[in-house]
Amino acid sequence: MNLTAEKINDNWGTLISRIDTYIAEPRCTQLKEFYNKYQERIIMMPASYKKEYHNAFPGGYVDHIIRVIDGALKINEVWKEMGVDQGTYTTEELVFSALNHDLGKIGDEDHESYIPQTDKWRQEKLGEDYMFNEALAFASVPDRSLFLLQSNGIQYTFNEMVAIQTHDGIYDEGNKKYLMSFNPGQKPRTSLPFILHQADLMASRIEFEKEWLPKFKGKKKVEVKVSKSPIKQPKLSNANAPFANLLNNI
Repeated sequence: MNLTAEKINDNWGTLISRIDTYIAEPRCTQLKEFYNKYQERIIMMPASYKKEYHNAFPGGYVDHIIRVIDGALKINEVWKEMGVDQGTYTTEELVFSALNHDLGKIGDEDHESYIPQTDKWRQEKLGEDYMFNEALAFASVPDRSLFLLQSNGIQYTFNEMVAIQTHDGIYDEGNKKYLMSFNPGQKPRTSLPFILHQADLMASRIEFEKEWLPKFKGKKKVEVKVSKSPIKQPKLSNANAPFANLLNNI
């Protein structure tokens, strides 16, 4: 899947408009300054490095973030209708968390996280158009997301920290301490992390479908020819072994 230059530019405008609409000052200005500072990098970033994941194409990152923000707002309405306690989080916290949940994928001030794949075999056989930048020190995406925010003077709430940290749900083993406790006192005090996770999961799945379902539909059925000849079982050696005799008689 590829986005046109016009769509990539439109998506950037949409992303900035979401900040204007849902984030209050001073964070609104701080976020726009941060995103504009790294605009050239962020606007062309993929959301992942491999086609088998999601949105691994230029502009894929911003496209994904917008889908997660809009999806989170819609899913939030479902939770609201079903009786969630909305007094435990705000709409701004929801949008802020969705906006920045994958921020760590941009890398650091000096290094991009994803760079073009240089191994032609991996590109052609494994669908890896990008690869991890080994010049970048390792950190998990949530950890780097939170580090980038705090190192640029953008404060976040406790709710936002937990939501960003756990947005991958229990697909990430490290999130079990937050999400799998059977002690009521250790469970999240807000449903925000679950709403964000559902929005991210939905967005990623939809992006996968956009990339792969048309390819699956275009594939021809493979006819499997079954031989009508009886299949002879090979005789096992060591005829004195009872188990071998039993198998030979099947």
